[in-house]
Amino acid sequence: MKCFGTYGPVNPKDYYVVSRKRELADFINRLKLGRYIVLFAPRQTGKTTFFRNAVAALEAEKESYLPIVLNFEGYVDTDAARFYPHFCMNLCENIDHLLKKLNFESTETFSQFITNVDVDDHIALGDFFNKLQSILDNKKLILIIDEFDGIPGDALRGFLHTLRQIYLSNKVPQCPYSVSIVGVKNITQLNYDRSISPFNIQDEFRLPNFTLSQVQELYSQYTEEVGQPIHSEVIEAVHKQTAGQPFLVNRFGQFLTDELNIPKSEPIQMQHFSAAHKKLLTDHNTNISHLVTNIRRDSRFEKMLMRITFYGEQRRYNLDDEVISELATYGIIGEDEEGMCQIRNPIYLHRVLQIFQPFINGLEDQYFPEDDSIDFTDYVSESGQLQMQTLIENFKDFIARAGYKILQVPDTPQEFVGQYLLFAYLDEFVILVRASMFLEVPTGRGRADLIITHSGNKYIVETKVWRNEKSYQLGKQQLAAYVRSESEAEGYYVVFDYREKPKPKTEIDTIDGITIHSYVIPVLQHRPSQIELEDSNT
Repeated sequence: MKCFGTYGPVNPKDYYVVSRKRELADFINRLKLGRYIVLFAPRQTGKTTFFRNAVAALEAEKESYLPIVLNFEGYVDTDAARFYPHFCMNLCENIDHLLKKLNFESTETFSQFITNVDVDDHIALGDFFNKLQSILDNKKLILIIDEFDGIPGDALRGFLHTLRQIYLSNKVPQCPYSVSIVGVKNITQLNYDRSISPFNIQDEFRLPNFTLSQVQELYSQYTEEVGQPIHSEVIEAVHKQTAGQPFLVNRFGQFLTDELNIPKSEPIQMQHFSAAHKKLLTDHNTNISHLVTNIRRDSRFEKMLMRITFYGEQRRYNLDDEVISELATYGIIGEDEEGMCQIRNPIYLHRVLQIFQPFINGLEDQYFPEDDSIDFTDYVSESGQLQMQTLIENFKDFIARAGYKILQVPDTPQEFVGQYLLFAYLDEFVILVRASMFLEVPTGRGRADLIITHSGNKYIVETKVWRNEKSYQLGKQQLAAYVRSESEAEGYYVVFDYREKPKPKTEIDTIDGITIHSYVIPVLQHRPSQIELEDSNT
C-alpha cells in the first residue's frame, strides 16, 4: 500500500503524489527553449521530485535532449582547484551513462574526450563546453544543478561568468543548451560580483505550494486505494493551516491515515484534524527544525512577524529587504493582492510563536486571585461551552495584578509582551480543558486570529495594538465581518494599550447581528517609582 511521503524525493509507485501537470509543462517548455533558469522554492517543497519528473519526461521523448542532474552539495568545503576538474569529469560520466541508457551512440571520440578532460579554471571550462558540443553534435545538453549553494566561493564568480558568455554567444546550439540552478533563494541574493552575473539573462521559476485542488487530488488517492473517506472540511482545513506547503500537507496525511490509528471503517472528520493539528505543533522534524534554527538566529524576524500578525502593520512586500526576503524564503509570509506582506502559513507562525513564548517566571501563579479557588476548568460550563467573556476578563485582571512584573519577563520585547502573555495564557487554558487553539489568517487581512475549538464550537479572538479610536472601531467592523463569514455569532477583540496614559475599556457591540466583546487592556511601559508604589498602597 502507498503512503504519504515526507523524506526525500517521492515516486508514484510508493507514495501518493501531486502531478503538478501545469507547472511541469511550463518548466519543461522553458528547458526546450534553452532558458537559463533559477528554480526557486523553500526547502522541502518538492523541488527534487519536481525536476526529476521533468528529466524523466524528457528522457521518455528520446529526442535530442540530454538532461543531466548534478548536485553541488559535496563541494561546500572544497575550492575552485578541486571543483572544476571534478565537476567536468562528473558531467562527462553522467552524459556517457545517459547516452547508453537512451541507446544513443557513444562514440570513441567521446570516450577519448573523457580521458583527456583537464579543466582547472573558468576559462578552461568555456573551452571544455565548446569541445563537448562539437562531440555531442546536434544533441542539446540540459544541465540541472541541485544544491547550487554548495559551489565553492572562489569558483562562483568564474562559473557564472562562463555561463553568461555561453548564453550570450548566440551559438546554435549552445552548450549547455539550458541550465537550471536549484536550491538558492534567488540568484540576486548570491554573494558575487554583479558586473559579471547572469542576472539579466536568468529565468526565475517559482515552484508554488499545493493549491486546494491539488491537496484534494493527493488525499483522494488515499481514499481511492483504502476506501476511507476524508471529509471535505478536513481537506480545506489542512490546506488553510499549511498554505499548501507540501511537507506539511503530507505530514498531516501521515497523522490522519496512520499515526492517529483512526479505524479505517470511520470517516476522517474535524475532530481528527484537531488531533493531528495538536501533534504537528509539537512534532520534531527536519522541516520545522530548519525553520526554528533560522528564525532564532535573527531577532528581526520575530519583530517583523509580530508587527504583521498583531499590529496589523502594512509592510510592502519588498524582496530587496533582507528580513522580508528571508521570511518569504521560509514560506511564512507572502504578497497579498495589494503588494503588502501577508502571513501565509499559520502552522509556521504558530511554531514561531512557540519558539519565542516566554518563560514567564512565576507570573502564571497570578492567573487567579489569591483568595479565589477558581481555576481554568471553571471556565467551561456544564453544557461544554467555554466562558470566553469571563476567561478574558480574568486575563485583563491578571495583567493588572501582575503590574510592572510583566516588564521582567525575560527575552521578550516589551512592545509584544501583552500578546505573548495572552498566547501563553490561552495556550495553558486549552491544554487543561482539552480544547484546541490554532491561528487563522482571514482572506484579505495581513494579521492572524487566534481560534479556539471545543466540543464542536469555535471561538474567535483577535488581538491588536491600540493606535487610535478610528483604528479601534475599524477593527470591530473587520472582526464582525470575519465572524459572520465563519458562521459564528460572537467574536472577542483584545486590544493592548501601550501608551503612557492608557484608557482601559470593556465594551459589547452588536454589528450587523454579530456580538463583539471588546477589551482595551493597559500594559505598563516602565516600573513605577517607589513613591508611586507607596501611594498605591495607602
